[in-house]
Amino acid sequence: MPKKTFVGKIVSDKMQKTAIVAVEMPRKDPMYGKEIRNTRRFKAHNEVGAKLGDFVTIEESRPLSCFKNWVVTKIN
Repeated sequence: MPKKTFVGKIVSDKMQKTAIVAVEMPRKDPMYGKEIRNTRRFKAHNEVGAKLGDFVTIEESRPLSCFKNWVVTKIN
């Protein structure tokens, strides 16, 4: 089974090896059909050295800590 990947923007890099990545997930309103943008924030392991404001690709991984299940794979 392939791992999930998302593209998002780093909104915080204040931790040592962790970055918070905001990913927009658009969906349609069931009644009106209007597109709604939901934003989810993921804690990702940042060994690549991405900085605040960078767009990055994150990939699902094994649990690295209590809340960290994602890894930054590349800077876009």
